[in-house]
Amino acid sequence: MTEASRPRELVIAMDGPAGAGKSTLAKIVARRLGYLYVDTGAMYRALALKALRLGIAETDREALAAMGATTEVRLERTADGGNRVLLDGEDVTAEIRSPAVSAIVSRVSAVPELRALMIEQQRAMARSGGVVMDGRDIGSYVLPDADLKFFITASLQERARRRQLQLRAEGHQAELGQVEAEIARRDEQDMNKGAHSLMQLPESIVIDTTGKEIEEVVAEILGHCRRA
Repeated sequence: MTEASRPRELVIAMDGPAGAGKSTLAKIVARRLGYLYVDTGAMYRALALKALRLGIAETDREALAAMGATTEVRLERTADGGNRVLLDGEDVTAEIRSPAVSAIVSRVSAVPELRALMIEQQRAMARSGGVVMDGRDIGSYVLPDADLKFFITASLQERARRRQLQLRAEGHQAELGQVEAEIARRDEQDMNKGAHSLMQLPESIVIDTTGKEIEEVVAEILGHCRRA
């Protein structure tokens, strides 16, 4: 098959609330398809981390915009199909998952100037196809013409339990009730961001991961990809 006749690889968008498993699923699906995985949340987390380091309040839009203009966030593909996150050349892959970053990332990512910078990079990565991108507004705003749009969800209790296990694995201690309250607060923030709000689109393929094994969900998603 020649380059001219080879079908263009898919652009796949995965949206959903915090803790639903979309990042894990996106990474696995990208690896199985041989696609690039773009973790948009990690890009915003890197910006939030830099704001914390510089002592910039998440409400100080002017200072955050100025910071973003002089900040480089890059994603490098790893052997397992995931990403290594570089903030101004420094590997911050683990540090961006801290509770302190989680507490402010929704507000930092809502700053228009920062979103514009990141979205420009994200759209450029998807331009030639062969991309799986996850976030909160990928299908609705970042990649509205994506070939496939998935909405990955799970119950609040399930998402809190997963997040607590993740935090413990990373050496952070947190009570389940505290984690659940934090996720509920983030849900509220993410659903009230205007054009960038978390939303389930009419064309989205909804997948509820509550009580399901990862491989079961991956097989379901790959089935949709094959049919596309």
